[in-house]
Amino acid sequence: MDRYQSKVLDNGLKVIAHRMPQMRSAALGIWIATGGRYENTANRGISHFIEHLLFKGTKKRSTVQIKNSIEGIGGSLNGFTSEEVTCYLVKVLGRHLELGLDVLSDMVMNARFDPGDIDKERSVILEEINMYRDQPDQYVSELLGGLMWPGQTMGIPLIGTIKTVNALDRSRLLGYKNRSYSPSNITVVACGDIDWDILVGGCHKFFSKRKRGRSCGYRKMRVDRNGPKTKLLNKKTEQTHMAMGFHGISRKDPLRYAADILNVALGANMSSRLFHELREKRGLAYAIGSHVHYYADGGVAFVEAGVDNRKVSKATQLIIKELRRIKTAPLSIKEFERAKEYYRGHLLFMLEDTASHMLWLGKKVVTGDEPLDMERILDNAMKVTIDDVLKAASAIFKRAYLNIAVIGPDVEKEDKLIGRIAGEL
Repeated sequence: MDRYQSKVLDNGLKVIAHRMPQMRSAALGIWIATGGRYENTANRGISHFIEHLLFKGTKKRSTVQIKNSIEGIGGSLNGFTSEEVTCYLVKVLGRHLELGLDVLSDMVMNARFDPGDIDKERSVILEEINMYRDQPDQYVSELLGGLMWPGQTMGIPLIGTIKTVNALDRSRLLGYKNRSYSPSNITVVACGDIDWDILVGGCHKFFSKRKRGRSCGYRKMRVDRNGPKTKLLNKKTEQTHMAMGFHGISRKDPLRYAADILNVALGANMSSRLFHELREKRGLAYAIGSHVHYYADGGVAFVEAGVDNRKVSKATQLIIKELRRIKTAPLSIKEFERAKEYYRGHLLFMLEDTASHMLWLGKKVVTGDEPLDMERILDNAMKVTIDDVLKAASAIFKRAYLNIAVIGPDVEKEDKLIGRIAGEL
């Protein structure tokens, strides 16, 4: 924490900043400790709906005035919702930091929730749901979520469903917002050309009259260990889209950094095994890669690919083969060192940018992910051994944790074949 200044106001609101004196820009985010995991199966999508509405105007600014206030000074304005956090952010010149905080805090604390805006945004979100359904590379992730978390909130798309979004009226939206957006659930994060006194003074000015409120909670995820399971959907597409998901490890797990290095070697870049074997060597896929996500009580490892419709079983077989190989045989020294250097460079490059640094810092602070010290993080990653990577692969890529979703033409006829291949893991 040495490189970061922090303060907690009397009402529980947290402020943290990282001054980057060589920069002219300032990235500012207001982070809320709420997201998809804080919802239930009846109100799924409410966090995302509220995020949309906060851009539709406040008691003193119209939606046009909100946008013009930031874009009129050369800045940018955005927001996003994830499973664990919601964030509203601006990037402006350092001298406009207080104005950026004024606009964002006005949105967060004084959104008007006009009934007409609610109806319009509901229509927008329903079209967004339809758009994702028309994009098989997106929709396949929705199918996979249903396999991995059946009957749980996380098994429903973060955006919600047509049924849940239609059920969200003004009273439910405001009730959820008032519970979740209390100062004790808010963290203000700034990186770049920052004046600490202006930042803290602005937070006092715009937030101090609000009462503390209660922290919100969420249900722990339940892990289904009865895999492998498959979900195949027939759809006329030019490519077959595939997503494999494994229940992984939490952000507090000692193997977390080993899992990061594992992911780099497996499918995070063009030097990875999956990219080389499926795309470069055999031309089976254009898009192929892997990802890992960590939560407080678990995690997820994904492999995603868009493959030739005629070679689905071949591609599946190759992916399973690589997963089996990476959990049974150690990485070569050259491959291992390359993956660690990629991890180091990727982190350092990201933290050079004010917006990327703010997003990284905000997520870590709000989710309680330690440490915040970049040097300690790199030290932890560089201490990872080849044997640690092997242990991480063995812990994650278990047959019982495997779920496969596939969208493409006539894929259901391959159900038994894909299931048999998955059983070879």
